[in-house]
Amino acid sequence: MPKLKTKSSAKKRFKITGTGKVRAAAAFKRHNLRKRSNKMKRQSRGMMVLSPQDARIVKSYMPNA
Repeated sequence: MPKLKTKSSAKKRFKITGTGKVRAAAAFKRHNLRKRSNKMKRQSRGMMVLSPQDARIVKSYMPNA
């Protein structure tokens, strides 16, 4: 069996927690922030846990994690 490679883009954007959940940064925080409400910008700080459906896709990109 050949070695399984991790997608480089996925390892830069996502982190796997100790319990196997996937953490990612909040979306829509790159530009046009003056349109966004203060509530949205405040709640989008830090990282959030992905839904199980999205986490399954991300984990397929990171076989060694």
